[in-house]
Amino acid sequence: MSSFTLGLLVEAAVAILLVVTVGYCYILNIRLKRLRADRTALQTMITDLVRATDQANGAITQLRQTAIECDGMIHTRLSEAESFSIELAHHVNAGQSVMHKLAMIAQTARKASPEPAARPIKARAALDQLDQISRRDGEAA
Repeated sequence: MSSFTLGLLVEAAVAILLVVTVGYCYILNIRLKRLRADRTALQTMITDLVRATDQANGAITQLRQTAIECDGMIHTRLSEAESFSIELAHHVNAGQSVMHKLAMIAQTARKASPEPAARPIKARAALDQLDQISRRDGEAA
């Protein structure tokens, strides 16, 4: 072969390699653009995640404060309810004591005074109820 043919073959090989290199650089350029775009999206996502985490931490702090306040209010109301319960129990006991005393007074008055010929129906019913209550309280005691 002549030197001309050999030079032409070398030039053709260099041209082919140059075309392959340009094609590879083009593909590499496209991939680098995608990588940069993904990097920007990733940075945006990380920024959003950090912002959401900060908001969640703030919300958790507020929830803790609210829970502490609610616990204090519940404790206060529970204490008030207990004191009202004790006071109500005292009132109920005092009322039962008064009812028992009234029943005893009614029994004593009935035994001490002679029975009238005809008592009014309402008074008789009231006295019968007092007798029943006094008997029931006597049995319960």
